[in-house]
Amino acid sequence: MIKARYSIPACAVGLVMLAGTAFAGPQMTFGPNDEGALQIDYKGQLQMTARDAGSGPGGDDKTMNFGFRRNRLALMGKYGDLLSVYLQTEYLEHQDIQPVGVSQSDSGDQFQMLDAVVRFNIASAFQVYAGKFKYNFSRENLEACEMPLTLDRSLFIRAPFVTTRDTGVAVWGNLFSDMFQYRVDAMEGRSATSAAAIQPQSSFRYSARAHVTLLDPEKEYGYKGTYLGEKKVLTVGGAYQYEPKVAYADTATNNGAKDYKGWTVDGYLEYPWQGIGTFTLSSAYELIDLGDAYLGANPDPGTIGLNGQKNGYYVKAGYLLPKLPLQFFGRYEKWSFANLNGILNQRIDWYGGGINYYLRGQNLKLTFEVSETDFDKGTHSPTDGTKDYMSFVTQLQVIF
Repeated sequence: MIKARYSIPACAVGLVMLAGTAFAGPQMTFGPNDEGALQIDYKGQLQMTARDAGSGPGGDDKTMNFGFRRNRLALMGKYGDLLSVYLQTEYLEHQDIQPVGVSQSDSGDQFQMLDAVVRFNIASAFQVYAGKFKYNFSRENLEACEMPLTLDRSLFIRAPFVTTRDTGVAVWGNLFSDMFQYRVDAMEGRSATSAAAIQPQSSFRYSARAHVTLLDPEKEYGYKGTYLGEKKVLTVGGAYQYEPKVAYADTATNNGAKDYKGWTVDGYLEYPWQGIGTFTLSSAYELIDLGDAYLGANPDPGTIGLNGQKNGYYVKAGYLLPKLPLQFFGRYEKWSFANLNGILNQRIDWYGGGINYYLRGQNLKLTFEVSETDFDKGTHSPTDGTKDYMSFVTQLQVIF
């Protein structure tokens, strides 16, 4: 028999900790001794975006948009200390303003099962995840979407041929009093079939990640972009990812099979000083290598573009006032793309800054960010996708 509880038993307390939010949604417990618990959360990010380019006959008129950056329902379940599950759905519509450029037609809507993972907490040093969840590569992708330092994660860090999630199995754990964390996974990687090109072969994608944390530990599977001064954190990490024969350099003749190799290093520091405020600094470098497939006669479309072969870095910093829930932040990124919008070795400089105002921690937050995107090559015209532009975004975040 399932029954709602107004008090929170030990199992539900563990579920709240698993959820990682300051307060949680409705909870139910079940089982002979309330060993089981279920919790439902809503996570929404409503944005108003203004960009000084992208619309009109020539593509150089301003673009205005209201829409949800994220719109999610999450279900967390736990039975005892060993087993838990996490399911998260997402519904989005009219995602017409893209990381680089504006869609030329209505992008419509999308509903998806974003996460579906079974978690086995065998011991702190040995945990197993199976299902669809975030793969173990960049820290930026592993940071909670609802707990960033800046408005959002980098627009340019996604690995090729996948989204922010993948399907497979991960083994991870914490060692040496939670100072060291290791992660290894085997994931689907590129889907077994592709409409754009024929793959050389279908293989799993393998990742390995580790970090060392020297102050308060970061011992969860996910990270946070800011801990709002509640922890003193200094973490250095790195990861490597590999998938063999993932694409052809010449899809017309099925020649030039190329492997995917990626690596990244990152660092994170957050330190609160009493009466002065909390300072945050984070940086990472990432390299995505697809064997120079972009130089082939008919390269696989997945090897070029925003998520193709590239390298770059970001630096972001923040300052949280000591007695007011107001946080200032800034970010700088520099990326080199093998082939972006038909231009070889295109470089992008991205600058952004803004404020977070925490009305109820991360559960109710208002963010404003202004950013500039600059292209190194091209005619700096909308016709070839190289026009520099500014974006202004106001976001209301609600977690309930």
